[in-house]
Amino acid sequence: MRTRLGTAVAVLLLLLAGCTSASRTGGPITLRFQSLAWQDESVAANKELVKEWNATHPDVKVEYVQGSWDSIHDQLLTSFEGGEAPDIIHDASDDLADFAYGGYLADLTGLLSARLKSGIPQRSWQTATFGNGIYGVPFLQEPRVLIANRTWLAKAGVWIPTPEHPWTWAEFRQITRQLSGGGRYGVAWPLKEPVSATLNLSLSAGGRLFHRGADGKVTVRFGAADQVVPRTVHDQVDVDHSAPGSTLGSGGSDTLPGFFGGRYAMVPLGFSYRQQIVQQAPKGFEWEVLPAPAGADGLAQGVSPQTLSVAADSPHKKEAAEFIDFLLRPKNMVRLALGDWMLPTGTEALKDPVLHTDRYGWATGTALAEYLSPAPAQTVRGYPEWKDKVATPALQEYYSGAIGLGELRHRLEKDGNLVLARYQR
Repeated sequence: MRTRLGTAVAVLLLLLAGCTSASRTGGPITLRFQSLAWQDESVAANKELVKEWNATHPDVKVEYVQGSWDSIHDQLLTSFEGGEAPDIIHDASDDLADFAYGGYLADLTGLLSARLKSGIPQRSWQTATFGNGIYGVPFLQEPRVLIANRTWLAKAGVWIPTPEHPWTWAEFRQITRQLSGGGRYGVAWPLKEPVSATLNLSLSAGGRLFHRGADGKVTVRFGAADQVVPRTVHDQVDVDHSAPGSTLGSGGSDTLPGFFGGRYAMVPLGFSYRQQIVQQAPKGFEWEVLPAPAGADGLAQGVSPQTLSVAADSPHKKEAAEFIDFLLRPKNMVRLALGDWMLPTGTEALKDPVLHTDRYGWATGTALAEYLSPAPAQTVRGYPEWKDKVATPALQEYYSGAIGLGELRHRLEKDGNLVLARYQR
């Protein structure tokens, strides 16, 4: 028995020595890159870039791993706690706070190249900065826009807004009234997830909702500026009847059949929905991309960019950061943006002529990039619980007409601040 045990130990030591030797002599390493790309064009772009990296980096191989937006938070939490997280992590900036504060993500401050740091605006970096560290590289962003039935608007004689001359929220409400009647609606609001849409669009009216005091603690204040967008939606549904209540519980894709069928003149959607429209619109259907309405702060709106992070437990953080740097070179960032039908964050990438064509509304979306700011809830600890338990039901009831503005304010502020207080002791 002792002989067999001694032999086994000797073999194990030799194997460990071999691994250590390979590591010391610069043997090839493998990085796992978990991507959340899901559209065919986007998956193809990501896989092509991984292939190009592997062809030119024999000592650092990247393995593509397919993830899913539907389960990313829970999947990452499980993999972090189990010590099996991928080296390079694709996510969204509004999902990073708990992982960053929990020590699961590497601080990238000293790992990023000067080119990458300077090539992305500071306002985008703010979305992935927690405390004094940077825990993700923001690389794709998506403004909310109005997708409109061009023929319908032309027949109605309404003037078409542009990024230089957008509609105000009051004008938008008036125009949707003008477009409605006979069982047809000027706009359909798909608000299955009402909180991010409401908060992000409210930036245009000067709404902030979350206010950080001198002590660093955040409180909710639902002021006049915060009320502009919710009141517009509420009044379109419950007063003007220029928007159907039936779509309030729908996702964006759910509204497309009605849009194509001539039931709604416009639908507020994320910029990337254009890909579905191109694929699904009936032959001859004419549509266009319009900027979202503007308020006291112009076309400002909040975004939570897609990000690339490095796991804190990765033994190859430097190499992982180098792969991210390669993936986000300006030309590569454009390829990723085109694949996802979104906008790159990089200033050089945004200059690419392919993003300034009128085809499919690219030029309109690109013109909105300068107005995109970090989403209001970006760094608020406890936001997920506040959103799920307080804000989502309160907004859903307000938009449907079940409660009034006063009750909405009471619930967002009183109930909301009780939730946030638990995270700020």
